[in-house]
Amino acid sequence: MSRFTNRNVLVTGSARGIGAAIVRRFAEEGANIVINYLGDSDREAAAEVQQEIAQAFGTKVILVQGDVGKKADVENMFAEAERELGPIEVLVNNAGVAPFEPFLKVTEDTWDRTFETNVKGMFLTSQRAAPSMIERGYGKIVNVASTASLLVTSPVIPHYIASKAAAHQLTKALGIELGKHGINVNAVGPSTVETDMVKEYLQDEQIYQQEVEANPMKRLGTAKQIADAVLFLSSEEAMQVNGHLLMVDGGLTVKAAQPEDHMDH
Repeated sequence: MSRFTNRNVLVTGSARGIGAAIVRRFAEEGANIVINYLGDSDREAAAEVQQEIAQAFGTKVILVQGDVGKKADVENMFAEAERELGPIEVLVNNAGVAPFEPFLKVTEDTWDRTFETNVKGMFLTSQRAAPSMIERGYGKIVNVASTASLLVTSPVIPHYIASKAAAHQLTKALGIELGKHGINVNAVGPSTVETDMVKEYLQDEQIYQQEVEANPMKRLGTAKQIADAVLFLSSEEAMQVNGHLLMVDGGLTVKAAQPEDHMDH
């Protein structure tokens, strides 16, 4: 099955974790891939994903460095991708940050950086991708949101929660504006997934068990499960799905919150 043969797909923040899982799944189904990474510290990981995909699936894979929160970087990312592959047909806004700080200790820099990456980055990349999608009458934009888009999931990430709620609303707004041009804009909402972003957090066995017990499925999600949902929303099977947040959370957001969740940590 090759649902994305010769489609050009750009995934932001795809050197590792959920982003890397997403590009692997697209490559499995024939897509040409643009792997975006932030800085020099991520280049080696991005290159490893690039090599793995090229060897396993034989698709075209390029690396583009850039900070999604900087307009000049976004312009350079897309210009390079278009030069190498052609117009981007599927954009997955995966890049995100989640520094753990309780509200009274959140600095202005932390707040600004969180919104710059998680919301402004989504705005800038979508705005850059949209014109060529409009011209072609086809395009898919999938934003990686969170359970925090719907619930206050922890008292130590108020900036992250606010940013992911904004990402949810932005998804709906873009779905309305771009839908008439044949562009589907949707989002996925993962619960806790074992990636580098939360590796240190989950090293505490008590916290790990609390996360598992809090989930109705009694397990954590996987990066591949999130990637599978992204592929669905990017596929022809989801042509009439627009402005939607697909929760991939084991039912976490449909159950009552547990009292004092996470408060000890």
